[in-house]
Amino acid sequence: MRVVVIHVAPPIVSHTHLPVSRMDVVCGGYSKTKDATEEIQKICDEVKSLVEKKTNEIYEEFIAVKYRDQVVAGMNYLIKVHVGGSSYLHITVWKKLECDGGMIQLTGVEKGHTKDDPLEPF
Repeated sequence: MRVVVIHVAPPIVSHTHLPVSRMDVVCGGYSKTKDATEEIQKICDEVKSLVEKKTNEIYEEFIAVKYRDQVVAGMNYLIKVHVGGSSYLHITVWKKLECDGGMIQLTGVEKGHTKDDPLEPF
């Protein structure tokens, strides 16, 4: 008789403490692109003034549309932001772990994107 051992991994828990599919997680890489959530919009609201300073523009609209995330010592976010008309920005944000204060830091901004441009790390 041959014994086959099958290990069943526990569910992955996201930073929001909700179970996520293993198909959404790439070890060491960014997740698949997802629709923006209320939490992602709050992150965008927190960094809007920094984005405006970095781009030297004022945005009447600043709406998170899509995002990807990456688990690091905290969480990296790559976010597509609609800034009016047919204009979109891609921004990168790092959020520290809650136990380390949960501080949010803008780490990059790319201008000149469209609605259909894929979210690719930069």
